[in-house]
Amino acid sequence: MLNEIAALLPARGLVAVDGVDGAGKTTFCDELAEVLRSSGREVVRASVDDFHHPRAIRWQRGKASPEGFFLDSFDYPRFIDHLLTPFAEGRPFRRASHDLETDEYVDPPAEVASPDALLLVDGIFLHRDEVVARWDFSVFLDVSFTVSVARMAGRDGSPSDPDDPRNRRYVEGQRLYLATCDPASRAGLVIDYDAHRPPNRYRT
Repeated sequence: MLNEIAALLPARGLVAVDGVDGAGKTTFCDELAEVLRSSGREVVRASVDDFHHPRAIRWQRGKASPEGFFLDSFDYPRFIDHLLTPFAEGRPFRRASHDLETDEYVDPPAEVASPDALLLVDGIFLHRDEVVARWDFSVFLDVSFTVSVARMAGRDGSPSDPDDPRNRRYVEGQRLYLATCDPASRAGLVIDYDAHRPPNRYRT
C-alpha cells in the first residue's frame, strides 16, 4: 500500500497526513518516508505538534474545553511562517517553534532542503482553513473514535472509552473539526485506517 501511495505524491512540495489523535499518523509518515527515501527521494519530516501554543493560550477557555482544543491548540502563523512558507519557497525553515514538555518557545537552527525535497507533515487539524490551501497533496487517515481512543489508551494510559468525561476535550474537539472542516472531503486521499495495516480501502 505504501508504494502505491508514494506513487501518488508530487515530485516535490508539501504533503500533509491528517487524522484524529491515535489514528497512526506518525508511524504512517515515518514508514512512508522510508519508502520514499529508498527510491532516492529527499524527504523532510515534520509535525504540527511542534507548533503548539503555550498552555496559557491552549487552556484559556478551560482545560476541559472542546472548543479550546479545536480553536487554540496550534500556532498557525508560526507554523506557516517558520516552516510551510519558507520550505515552499526554498528558503531556510525551522521545524519547531514550541516545546510541549517545557511549554517554552524554541528557536531551532534553520535548515535548507534541496529544490526536489518533499516536506511530509503529520498532525491533527491539517485541513483547517488556515492551512488547507498550503498542501500540494494531503492524506486523511479515517479512523473511528472507538479504535483511535483505544490506541491512545494503550499508548498513554488514558481512558479507552470515547465517552469518558476525561476524553471530552479531545474527542469532542475533534468532532468539532470533523463537522466544521470535513477533512475527508478536502483530502487528496482518504484511507480507511482502522486496521492500521493493509488491506485498507482508500479513495482519491
